Amino acid sequence: MTGDSEEAAPPHRIGRALFAASFDPLTNGHLDLIHRTQATFPELVVAVARNVAKQGTFSVDERLEILHTVLDDEPGIRITAFDGLLVDYAREIGARVLVRGLRAVSDFEYEFEMALMNKRMYPEIETVFMMTSQQFFYVSSSRLKELVRFGANVGDFVPAIVARKLEEKLGGGS
Repeated sequence: MTGDSEEAAPPHRIGRALFAASFDPLTNGHLDLIHRTQATFPELVVAVARNVAKQGTFSVDERLEILHTVLDDEPGIRITAFDGLLVDYAREIGARVLVRGLRAVSDFEYEFEMALMNKRMYPEIETVFMMTSQQFFYVSSSRLKELVRFGANVGDFVPAIVARKLEEKLGGGS
């Protein structure tokens, strides 16, 4: 390589990443993505998306409390909540990377369209897709809530605090 080509290379810029979701509830799959992202980026903002069109099992404040309980000791992670468009929030906090988890092809179709729209609205943003680890591939919040309503133990799929709070909210017969 010549000196000219080395000078032409863009500077290496890794900055703040944003992982936003409803986290209703927080699952071990979410935590897996959070820890893998944390290992890749120097700063990670984990943000609870307020969705006015959806009534959650947990309030936004409860979700934030759970995230703080589970993640407060983790370096480089900041926990927040936001209203509105994800891309607007990313711009507001100076995030240059959006992290999105994928479980299935159907997730990719939706997320791909979203990534293209976000890029159009905020050209400096990049979207990084991370595949869910195999052991969490089939875990979804709606499936977990259904299991709890029927009295199943979901402790293998969520942190202990979440299993306890789900049982308190939705507890079914054993």
